[in-house]
Amino acid sequence: MNATQEKFTRQTVTHLHTWTPSLFSFRCTRDAGFRFTAGQFARLGVRKPSGAIVWRGYSMVSSPFDEFLEFFSIVVPGGEFTSELSQLEVGDEILIEKQAHGFLTLDRFVDGDNLWLLATGTGLAPFLSMLQDFEVWQRFERIVLVYSVRTEDELAYTDLLNEILTRDYVAQYAHKLTFVPVVTREEVGGCLQARITDALESGALEHHVGLTMQAQSSRVLLCGNPQMVEDCRMLLQKRDMQLSLTRRPGAVAVENYW
Repeated sequence: MNATQEKFTRQTVTHLHTWTPSLFSFRCTRDAGFRFTAGQFARLGVRKPSGAIVWRGYSMVSSPFDEFLEFFSIVVPGGEFTSELSQLEVGDEILIEKQAHGFLTLDRFVDGDNLWLLATGTGLAPFLSMLQDFEVWQRFERIVLVYSVRTEDELAYTDLLNEILTRDYVAQYAHKLTFVPVVTREEVGGCLQARITDALESGALEHHVGLTMQAQSSRVLLCGNPQMVEDCRMLLQKRDMQLSLTRRPGAVAVENYW
């Protein structure tokens, strides 16, 4: 099979950043033909010592308009994929399927007044991509980004978030964003200390933000720990906030590539 027939391209790692011993980010080159919508993910491939290729889905952190691709990863001890991924160095090769995937995108929704982005851990990635795309700032009057981690040192990308808000195309809309950091295992000033699901069920999250989450006006995107995603989905269903499907527009969209 020649290069034009392969379903993937070979890209080069250009930058690495370690957040904690178990969290890291990396950038790689981007094939000129690779297109994606903010919120989608790419299937990445790494070669094992045996020569076999292992594939996993990773949401893009980077904007659809960046010349590079950036990804955010956890290191799973003994994990078949991340054990290899975490060993990559600048200059190493990584494989990326030519087609982007996923439905955690704004085109899942009819317009609403406010957008809630609920993330745990590396599930933050697609929302960072989305906040670098002008569409989200045009479509919603309020945007609430809730980012839950275990410890304060896991609060990644806060510098990027602040920098996004100063960009020319965002600055006039920056007032629309409310950022809610959540740290569950230690008390940190300015952060909520409760699981997203508990804060949602008790009403503490909405009280903290000063905004009600409801089917008529709110749209909700969920990404992160599968149990969090499922628990939040069930809580929202009790509010008549249904998954948005092609045949039936709704108020909730989730990512299921885990």
